[in-house]
Amino acid sequence: MSYSFLDLAFDVLAKTAKPLTVPEIWQAAKEKELTVKLRTSGKTPWNSLGAQLYVEVRDNDQSKFVKVGKRPARFFLKERESELPEDIIGRLEKEEAKKEKTKFEYHERDLHPLLTYFAYTNPSFNRGRSIYTKTIYHEKSMRSGYSEWIHPDIVGFYLPLEDWEADVIEFNRVSDNNSLRLFSFELKRSLTKANYRESYFQAVSNSSWAHEGYLVAAEILQDDELLAELERLASSFGIGIIHIDPQDLDSSTILYPARIKESLDWETINKLCTQNTDFKKFLQDVKIDFESKRVHSAEYDEIAKDIRAYIKSRLKIKPLA
Repeated sequence: MSYSFLDLAFDVLAKTAKPLTVPEIWQAAKEKELTVKLRTSGKTPWNSLGAQLYVEVRDNDQSKFVKVGKRPARFFLKERESELPEDIIGRLEKEEAKKEKTKFEYHERDLHPLLTYFAYTNPSFNRGRSIYTKTIYHEKSMRSGYSEWIHPDIVGFYLPLEDWEADVIEFNRVSDNNSLRLFSFELKRSLTKANYRESYFQAVSNSSWAHEGYLVAAEILQDDELLAELERLASSFGIGIIHIDPQDLDSSTILYPARIKESLDWETINKLCTQNTDFKKFLQDVKIDFESKRVHSAEYDEIAKDIRAYIKSRLKIKPLA
């Protein structure tokens, strides 16, 4: 019999002293190299793990697992349930509160190379397209007092120069010119119950002009209520949410996709262009690339050749092997 997600969960929980959330189980499994034993081709195996655990506990009276708490739900082995102290939920909630007050050893802008790498290399996001990004420096804006609510942290674009024939690109230019795709990203170190609303509506304010806008964070509190609220906001306002995982960048994922807009908000684009020289230069460079039918990658944020070495040296985080 092949090694299953439930086998993986059992092996992890057999050696832990407390109940774990699904992301914590998956993280521990990776550290123990248990994930390599799974035969799965899915792009988000941790979601499959969570779904199977929830269904197993709900529908199987003979399940080896027990669910502890609700927001977030944690799992433990039923045979070890007697080991848990009576106030386990309170203790775990205190641990979560401490996590929300974590002092980061890196700055928000230190995450930009991670997002640039993700946008260019992650197939679940770019679907095989070459997406280039550029950092927009708020301090260059004419009205710096409100710049963080006007300008996104990073903008990106895609032109099908490598995918389309030259004649097709030229014909597209004289027709509807819909080949260009523009992306906007608001980047945060973390999303918690304390800051998620301000962070999300900041992204709405400065990213809704693009074809696709995203709120991106390196740490997202694993709380069912918070995740449900983020999903509701994404569904209502169309700004997607991306989790960038510094420990395992290849496992970074789109938690909630952006609502794709077919037309751009030209009034806002004009406002951004007049107020920020970085954004104006970005538009100029993309125009030059389109007309020359060649992307001048040196004009955009550099795609790190060894992103793991950067994470280790700059963010002081040891990436998983």
